[in-house]
Amino acid sequence: QLVESGGGSVQAGGSLRLSCAASGYTGDCMAWFRQTPGKEREGVAVLDSRGKTTYAESVSGRFTVSRDPKTLYLQMNALKPEDTAMYYCAIDMLHTITTMAPFSALATTLYGYWGQGTQVTVS
Repeated sequence: QLVESGGGSVQAGGSLRLSCAASGYTGDCMAWFRQTPGKEREGVAVLDSRGKTTYAESVSGRFTVSRDPKTLYLQMNALKPEDTAMYYCAIDMLHTITTMAPFSALATTLYGYWGQGTQVTVS
Protein backbone atom coordinates (compact mmCIF):
# COMPACT_ATOMS: atom_id res chain seq x y z
CA GLN A 1 0.00 0.00 0.00
CA LEU A 2 1.27 3.45 -0.93
CA VAL A 3 -0.02 6.61 0.71
CA GLU A 4 1.02 10.02 -0.58
CA SER A 5 0.92 13.23 1.43
CA GLY A 6 2.34 16.73 1.38
CA GLY A 7 0.45 18.22 -1.52
CA GLY A 8 -1.18 21.62 -1.34
CA SER A 9 -1.37 25.06 -2.85
CA VAL A 10 1.71 27.22 -3.22
CA GLN A 11 2.75 30.32 -5.10
CA ALA A 12 5.11 30.13 -8.03
CA GLY A 13 8.70 29.97 -6.85
CA GLY A 14 7.73 28.20 -3.66
CA SER A 15 8.54 24.71 -2.41
CA LEU A 16 6.72 21.59 -1.29
CA ARG A 17 7.87 18.21 -0.11
CA LEU A 18 5.79 15.18 -0.98
CA SER A 19 5.97 11.93 0.95
CA CYS A 20 4.94 8.42 -0.01
CA ALA A 21 4.65 5.94 2.84
CA ALA A 22 4.96 2.32 1.79
CA SER A 23 3.87 -0.74 3.71
CA GLY A 24 5.63 -3.97 3.01
CA TYR A 25 8.44 -4.41 0.51
CA THR A 26 9.29 -1.21 -1.27
CA GLY A 27 10.54 -2.79 -4.47
CA ASP A 28 13.49 -2.02 -6.69
CA CYS A 29 12.20 1.20 -8.19
CA MET A 30 10.15 3.87 -6.50
CA ALA A 31 8.91 6.73 -8.59
CA TRP A 32 6.83 9.87 -8.72
CA PHE A 33 4.43 10.50 -11.57
CA ARG A 34 2.01 13.32 -12.20
CA GLN A 35 -1.13 13.78 -14.22
CA THR A 36 -3.40 16.62 -15.23
CA PRO A 37 -6.93 16.20 -16.59
CA GLY A 38 -6.97 15.03 -20.17
CA LYS A 39 -3.29 14.20 -20.27
CA GLU A 40 -1.33 11.01 -19.85
CA ARG A 41 0.44 10.28 -16.61
CA GLU A 42 4.06 11.33 -16.89
CA GLY A 43 7.11 10.29 -14.95
CA VAL A 44 8.73 12.93 -12.77
CA ALA A 45 11.48 11.26 -10.77
CA VAL A 46 12.71 7.75 -10.09
CA LEU A 47 15.01 6.30 -7.44
CA ASP A 48 16.06 2.68 -7.51
CA SER A 49 17.47 0.31 -4.91
CA ARG A 50 21.01 0.98 -6.15
CA GLY A 51 20.66 4.70 -5.55
CA LYS A 52 20.39 5.61 -9.20
CA THR A 53 18.02 8.44 -10.08
CA THR A 54 16.44 9.76 -13.20
CA TYR A 55 14.36 12.90 -13.69
CA ALA A 56 12.09 14.33 -16.29
CA GLU A 57 13.81 17.13 -18.13
CA SER A 58 11.09 19.56 -17.06
CA VAL A 59 11.95 19.13 -13.36
CA SER A 60 15.67 18.44 -13.47
CA GLY A 61 17.55 20.80 -11.18
CA ARG A 62 14.38 21.77 -9.30
CA PHE A 63 13.10 18.48 -7.90
CA THR A 64 14.99 15.95 -5.79
CA VAL A 65 13.89 12.40 -5.05
CA SER A 66 15.06 10.61 -1.92
CA ARG A 67 13.97 7.87 0.41
CA ASP A 68 14.35 6.25 3.75
CA PRO A 69 13.51 2.56 4.26
CA LYS A 70 9.75 2.99 4.04
CA THR A 71 9.11 6.43 2.62
CA LEU A 72 9.79 8.06 -0.74
CA TYR A 73 10.14 11.83 -0.86
CA LEU A 74 10.00 14.45 -3.56
CA GLN A 75 11.43 17.84 -2.70
CA MET A 76 10.04 20.34 -5.17
CA ASN A 77 11.66 23.77 -5.37
CA ALA A 78 11.16 26.72 -7.69
CA LEU A 79 7.67 25.49 -8.47
CA LYS A 80 5.96 26.70 -11.62
CA PRO A 81 2.26 26.81 -12.54
CA GLU A 82 2.91 24.02 -15.05
CA ASP A 83 3.87 21.76 -12.14
CA THR A 84 0.21 21.78 -11.08
CA ALA A 85 -1.01 18.17 -11.16
CA MET A 86 -2.03 15.17 -9.16
CA TYR A 87 1.17 13.49 -8.02
CA TYR A 88 1.32 9.73 -7.66
CA CYS A 89 3.82 7.39 -6.08
CA ALA A 90 4.53 4.06 -7.77
CA ILE A 91 6.64 0.95 -7.24
CA ASP A 92 8.18 -1.58 -9.59
CA MET A 93 9.03 -4.71 -7.62
CA LEU A 94 11.33 -6.32 -10.13
CA HIS A 95 13.49 -3.82 -12.00
CA THR A 96 16.13 -1.22 -11.39
CA ILE A 97 16.37 1.81 -13.67
CA THR A 98 18.98 -0.03 -15.73
CA THR A 99 17.13 -3.33 -16.05
CA MET A 100 13.89 -1.63 -17.09
CA ALA A 101 15.37 -1.20 -20.55
CA PRO A 102 14.05 -1.08 -23.20
CA PHE A 103 11.29 0.63 -21.21
CA SER A 104 12.00 4.02 -19.71
CA ALA A 105 11.89 4.27 -15.94
CA LEU A 106 9.77 7.38 -16.48
CA ALA A 107 7.08 5.39 -18.30
CA THR A 108 4.21 3.81 -16.42
CA THR A 109 4.69 0.45 -18.13
CA LEU A 110 6.37 -1.64 -15.45
CA TYR A 111 4.97 -0.05 -12.31
CA GLY A 112 2.45 -2.35 -10.70
CA TYR A 113 1.65 -0.55 -7.49
CA TRP A 114 0.21 2.94 -7.24
CA GLY A 115 -0.93 5.33 -4.56
CA GLN A 116 -4.09 7.41 -4.66
CA GLY A 117 -2.30 10.67 -5.35
CA THR A 118 -1.86 14.07 -3.74
CA GLN A 119 -2.80 17.32 -5.45
CA VAL A 120 -0.24 20.05 -6.04
CA THR A 121 -1.47 23.45 -7.19
CA VAL A 122 0.94 26.24 -8.12
CA SER A 123 -0.45 29.69 -8.83
